[in-house]
Amino acid sequence: MAPAACDTIRTHLTNMNRKSNDYDFIATGDLGKLGSEVLIDLAENDGFILGRNYADCGCMIYDKTERVFMGGSGAGCSASVLNSYILTKMLSGDYKRVLLVSTGALMSTTTSQQGDTIACIAHAVELELVADAR
Repeated sequence: MAPAACDTIRTHLTNMNRKSNDYDFIATGDLGKLGSEVLIDLAENDGFILGRNYADCGCMIYDKTERVFMGGSGAGCSASVLNSYILTKMLSGDYKRVLLVSTGALMSTTTSQQGDTIACIAHAVELELVADAR
């Protein structure tokens, strides 16, 4: 899913004529620890840096001591972090512009048994707090 997230973020930044540091927060969900590291490397190879303003929603939800590794729902993790952490930060004025990139794999119960690559998808939603909206 990291390549799908990278492609979506790159396309969004290009289309909006922005850089990653134009966002107070960029979140993916759920790539997990390994997928986040892959995304950071892919982004760097593509010429943009995901810096301190980047985090993965799955990594935010699960404690590092839990042996979860990967496999949380991208939609579930993104929704949970959006409706708790991100919106709270936006309403308090800490974040003014956020890019949320939810990821997912297009699978059936037999996909992994077929030996082919698994199609993945990433959807980007930009949230921006305007001054008179509060």
